[in-house]
Amino acid sequence: MQGKRILLGVTGGIAAYKGADLVRRLRERGAEVQVVMTASAQRFVTTLTFQALSSRPVRTELWDSAAEAAMGHIELARWAELVVVAPASADFISRLAAGRADDLLATLCLATEAPIALAPAMNRLMWAHAATQANVTVLQERGVRLLGPAEGDQACGEVGPGRMLEPDAIADLAETLVTPRGPLSGRRVLITAGPTRERIDPVRFVSNRSSGRMGFAVAQAARAAGAEVVVICGPVALPTPAGVRRIDVESAADMLGAVQKEVGDTDIFISTAAVADYRPAQPPAHKIKKSSEKLAVEMERTVDIIATVAARPVRPFVVGFAAETESVEQNARAKMLRKSLDMIAANEVGHDKAFDCADNELVVLWRGGRRELGRAPKTALARELIALIAEVFTQQQACPAGSAAARDTARA
Repeated sequence: MQGKRILLGVTGGIAAYKGADLVRRLRERGAEVQVVMTASAQRFVTTLTFQALSSRPVRTELWDSAAEAAMGHIELARWAELVVVAPASADFISRLAAGRADDLLATLCLATEAPIALAPAMNRLMWAHAATQANVTVLQERGVRLLGPAEGDQACGEVGPGRMLEPDAIADLAETLVTPRGPLSGRRVLITAGPTRERIDPVRFVSNRSSGRMGFAVAQAARAAGAEVVVICGPVALPTPAGVRRIDVESAADMLGAVQKEVGDTDIFISTAAVADYRPAQPPAHKIKKSSEKLAVEMERTVDIIATVAARPVRPFVVGFAAETESVEQNARAKMLRKSLDMIAANEVGHDKAFDCADNELVVLWRGGRRELGRAPKTALARELIALIAEVFTQQQACPAGSAAARDTARA
């Protein structure tokens, strides 16, 4: 963790005293630590304690005129490579889930692109309460990592889940977040996500219902697995996953150009984007006026991005998605063979399935293998998919003769 910049948020609770030890543990590993305390936290531990241990002034106020003269909260949000909130009280978890920005720490969490990790600490009944569990689920779906809680004796005298993890354990987990290690460590993953827009005229376009959620969840999971991740996305209203480089495009042609520019040194290419198959052949330079009862627009095929990548002489491991309304598995397998893909993830769409939904289910196919990934939130499903991709990719690397590219070369 040498030189890694950790912003430690401390909220109100008796476990705040453990935050002091956590600062020491993080600094022992070489990290720079900036402490931000809530007003409630200061009732348990003084700012002087954290200042002495971190060798940095502790920040406590969103309304600090000296610091905010230069937009200090934004500066801190950009400075952090990781935000760890320990302890994270039930109140803070609730405010963060609601998107509140009513104190410095909550505002920082909204303004940062760094990964956020929470170490919950509260009474066992508060932790088990439906409201707290709902808030935790919301935050996890947004990519917030949960560190604990542990089970054991609590300051209130009760025993159960809700106890904050020990500082050493939190420091160990924090290290894995700022220096991701996993089955894709050292690999570069390129992902396409979302829809494309094909212009009919300067104010109208043809598109589809893809929200990009699945692609962004896959990008987040690939990054958590240790990969360097680039996501090329069509028009979507989603925040960029922490640690992921994002390239925004609009049309299928734009996406193809960006993919060709980025794919050269890619190990794994995952095409989750719902790319338009057709585009208007000759969109006019001016808005089409409403002058007749019917309008005919001549359409032409777009270039098939995933087939183009799969046909490269030196190509990555290629994973496609198949969104089908009927004969899902049969159509997906045919697409995998026709385009010479290494793997394909198939799902049924339409009738309120997949598009614009928070959950999904997949049938994943590869030559010699099949696995069903049952219905789950897209973030959880993405983690399962990435684990499977890493497994099959690693096997292929160990036996390259079994890859789709090798078989195509042999047939040629």
